[in-house]
Amino acid sequence: MIFFCCAAFAQSDRSKQGEVKVVKDPLIDSLIARRAELYRKKTPVSPAVTRPPVVSSMGYRVQIFYGSDRRQTFNMQSRFRDEYPTYRTYITYREPNYYLRVGDFRSRLEAQRFLNQLRPKYPTLFIFREKINAPNLDTDDQGAN
Repeated sequence: MIFFCCAAFAQSDRSKQGEVKVVKDPLIDSLIARRAELYRKKTPVSPAVTRPPVVSSMGYRVQIFYGSDRRQTFNMQSRFRDEYPTYRTYITYREPNYYLRVGDFRSRLEAQRFLNQLRPKYPTLFIFREKINAPNLDTDDQGAN
């Protein structure tokens, strides 16, 4: 009973009750103010206007490179983007290798044609069936029928 009274008495110090001391870096306030300022400057635009919805389906991609060196994979991606800027590239990592695949082909025939075009420049080429993104549609070509 004595221990219970001492524990209850130790918790009843009323002079410090409700007092909270916040210690923070002064840069936090400036970052919050800057974020609020940037948010106010943005004009409200619906997401459908800025970015079309991503529709995925099964299709084909051409693998142009695989290896365990990450830097070499990204260099190969950069080289491919310089040569073929209209094709999307995808890097995946499955231990221990990185895989660089390109294109979003709806049919195997499209992928095979592209593979034949790439064969002189890239030594190891394979076609894989996987989930692809919808291809980009040019708005200029739509009205030119």
